Amino acid sequence: MIRSLWVKFLILLFSVSVVSLSAALFLREMIIKDFEEYLEGETEDKIYRVMAAVEGTYEKYSGWNGDALRENTVWALLLGYEVKILDIDNHELMNTLKAVESLSPLMKRRIMAISGFSSEDEETGKGKLISYPLFLAGKDIGYLEVRPLIPKGGQGKEMIFMIRSNRFLILSLFFVGGLSLVVSLIFSKKLTDPIERLTAAAKDISEGNIKSRVSVAGNDEISNLAKTFNAMASSLELQESLRRRLNANIAHELRTPLSAIQGELEGMIDGLIKIDKERLLSLHEETARLKTIIEGFEELSRAEASILELKKQSIHLKPFLTHIRERFEKLFNDKDVSLGLECEDMAMLYADPDKVSQIVINLLTNALKATGKGGRFMMRGGMRAGEGYVEIADTGTGIKEEEAPFIFERFYKASTGGLGLGLAISKELAEAHGGRIEVRTEYGKGSTFSLRIPDFTTSS
Repeated sequence: MIRSLWVKFLILLFSVSVVSLSAALFLREMIIKDFEEYLEGETEDKIYRVMAAVEGTYEKYSGWNGDALRENTVWALLLGYEVKILDIDNHELMNTLKAVESLSPLMKRRIMAISGFSSEDEETGKGKLISYPLFLAGKDIGYLEVRPLIPKGGQGKEMIFMIRSNRFLILSLFFVGGLSLVVSLIFSKKLTDPIERLTAAAKDISEGNIKSRVSVAGNDEISNLAKTFNAMASSLELQESLRRRLNANIAHELRTPLSAIQGELEGMIDGLIKIDKERLLSLHEETARLKTIIEGFEELSRAEASILELKKQSIHLKPFLTHIRERFEKLFNDKDVSLGLECEDMAMLYADPDKVSQIVINLLTNALKATGKGGRFMMRGGMRAGEGYVEIADTGTGIKEEEAPFIFERFYKASTGGLGLGLAISKELAEAHGGRIEVRTEYGKGSTFSLRIPDFTTSS
């Protein structure tokens, strides 16, 4: 279980969460420590201010003054401290209770409400009184005894802050820790699910299910891997389809000549057929037919696989067609057939020039077979409706209406001779470019074949 990628991701994410929470705890301890040091410094500053005020009173009046001591004691109470002021002989001069009791009823109520001091409870202070010596010009003049007050409820603002911060921290630990666990579960599952789907799809393909694909979402490294996997699977499926179709076609086309050869050989073996030059020539013709069929299959398989190996480039159409016309001009002239060319000067194709040349040549040679002496051919090229096109129009015999739907099928022959693969090969090559071949024909008057390829001249 620990070897599972999902568990590893979960442990990783949860570890990051634990480290983050630990850092928060450490930071909290540092803050609390600094806060406590701040409180200690603040307490000392308040006490020193009270001492300075009492020492100032002694200096102002050149001795102890009861009213001034009372004011100092009330001020200390408002600062949160219960105090006693003693002279050098430890005689008590003033204390918090005496100072409060000497106030007017209204002022007494206000002071006691603000400070939380109770004249009925001598234990309002917290802990023992701490004695601080009072000096004036380096001479002892008395003592100041101080202890902090206990607020109502037994907790000061500082303690309330500490308690609430601890409570908040505990709640945060539970909440953030739980949230981190849930998020770790979700994200680790989200990270590993696409990998599991890829693994399952790869297993399906290894078991023969080449149609298996994985869904693609997002645009990250895993989604790019899924796209690459799907492209690979599609390529495998195409190659497998080509292999099966080729095998089926080979079996179909080879069966007839092999049966003929086998029948004649068996007749010779049984003595029913005489072994002479005529029979041997017959066998030779059948083997030649087998060779022609095999060569046709090789050409067809190359056409079917062309989508996997196209070498596209920008083709300037007019010089391209002019070159083909020059190559076939003598063949057409020998048959007394004219071959014209009309092409837009700026027309372009983005395609594999070898494959397009093969298509045009197949269409020319097929049409030439169907065109008699004195016929006319016209090649046209240009751009139309976002497509590059090449048209070959002839004045040949045309195609019968009932035969027109089948002329691009493999091994379909509208006339005698050939294997019936030329147009099938041309169709495969056109579709490999994302294009198509169309035909307009009228029996007895001629046909027009059109190659159309989408305009991708701006493609990289």
